[in-house]
Amino acid sequence: MTLEEVKEAFKAAWPIMVGYIVLGLPCGILCAAAGMDVWMVALMGALFYSGAGQYMIPNMWMAGNPISAIVLSVTLVNTRQMLYGASLSQFCGTAGKFLTFNFGASVTDESFGVNLARFMNGNWTVRKALLVNIMSQSMWFSSNVVGCIVGTAISVPAALASFAMTSLFICLLCMQKLSVENGVAVVGSILGVIVCKLAGLSGPAILIGALVGVFSALAFSLRRTAKGKPSGATDIKVVS
Repeated sequence: MTLEEVKEAFKAAWPIMVGYIVLGLPCGILCAAAGMDVWMVALMGALFYSGAGQYMIPNMWMAGNPISAIVLSVTLVNTRQMLYGASLSQFCGTAGKFLTFNFGASVTDESFGVNLARFMNGNWTVRKALLVNIMSQSMWFSSNVVGCIVGTAISVPAALASFAMTSLFICLLCMQKLSVENGVAVVGSILGVIVCKLAGLSGPAILIGALVGVFSALAFSLRRTAKGKPSGATDIKVVS
């Protein structure tokens, strides 16, 4: 690793790092509101690197969801990481397995976009991309810990903390491509959650709602494909 590589990686990573300060601090405060100690937040940040997942865990815990629903919901949301890894694998042909594994294991939404653009423009290596991921994760980890320390000193209203979950899904929704299939997924998810709430299934409502949305969109896409109409979604691939 050369100083020039570190400089290039930092030049690519600093916008992500600034954003992670803004997002990481409230995540740490939220974890403190859920009753987590600083060492718990530090351990989670070191072993489980997922902004969406780390926001979901304390929110769902405070909402009284069972651990099984939390694990399944977070797993479902994080399945998108497999698509990131598949997209970036084409640039890892000459890199070693250890380097490739660590690079793939530390990809996030933001670092994926930055590294993909750099790879496509050329003169970018897996080593530089991994440095971007490490710098980003370090800032996320530090922001989480600082946020938890701050959170232990202040009191966050439960209603405000709970709104973080709603804000998270709104952000994820705004990042999606406008298509009929994605619209069906959104409507199906909302209806699934509403039906679960009315049936008294508040615990697994988020998980069931997400599954209803995914399968509704998949069924709609299959129907369109069977009629010879092209799919407008990039997130749903139908192989006939």
